[in-house]
Amino acid sequence: MWLELLNFTIGIAFGFFHRGKEDFVGILKNSAIIGLILGSIFVLASMFFLPEGISIGVGFLGVYRIFIVIILFVIIFIMGALIGDWLEGALKK
Repeated sequence: MWLELLNFTIGIAFGFFHRGKEDFVGILKNSAIIGLILGSIFVLASMFFLPEGISIGVGFLGVYRIFIVIILFVIIFIMGALIGDWLEGALKK
């Protein structure tokens, strides 16, 4: 749960501090790339350093579990980036 919350918070910060006037395509592209990198790091860290793993559980899928969890981390990061961009627009008005 903590890694997902950290990923979401980093996504909000990325969306809030990202320059530009609500360029959704640019934000989606950049946040997908950063989310993929962070998701890979968090999944590998949870596999090796956290004995309980992460709270997103799809354990019955075996090897495909890693890729599904990384995609879920990317989606969480993109949601955070869009919320951060929305907050930036709302607070600057």
